[in-house]
Amino acid sequence: MLDKASQVRINPADETFSHDGVIVRFLLTGDQSNGSIAAFEVTVPGSKRLLAPAHSHDRYEETIYGVEGTLTWTVDGHPHDVGPGQALCIPRGAVHRFDNNGEKAAKVLCVVSPAAIGPEYFRETFALLNAALAGPPDRAKMKEIMLRHGLTPAAPPPQA
Repeated sequence: MLDKASQVRINPADETFSHDGVIVRFLLTGDQSNGSIAAFEVTVPGSKRLLAPAHSHDRYEETIYGVEGTLTWTVDGHPHDVGPGQALCIPRGAVHRFDNNGEKAAKVLCVVSPAAIGPEYFRETFALLNAALAGPPDRAKMKEIMLRHGLTPAAPPPQA
């Protein structure tokens, strides 16, 4: 049996996913934190509106910490600009999404507690996005992946 010190590593889940300039780098999974947290970085190019739908999750909180640039997180219809050194906690059940409305790339650290989501979600989602080539992803398949990993897609906003 390994001692605890030999199990401690920097970025034990180091796995990266990318699509159209958006990069998710998983750093820590629930398996590596006794289920307490998962942590990953998200980098978004300037002026990038994301294809993923707004969603909520009932099994965990998500805390966002700004590292570079500014991402606009819309939480329950209210925009919040998160820049370097700022943190935003998205409570369970809150409908949210994010976009980079600025010209510069932005990077945030996302911490999920408890660790109810892992790299499997991003692996499947990015595979679906990359398979769609230049068009939009299969919405039904995206919804199925989200639901299976504990994310609830929000209803689309009403058309004016």
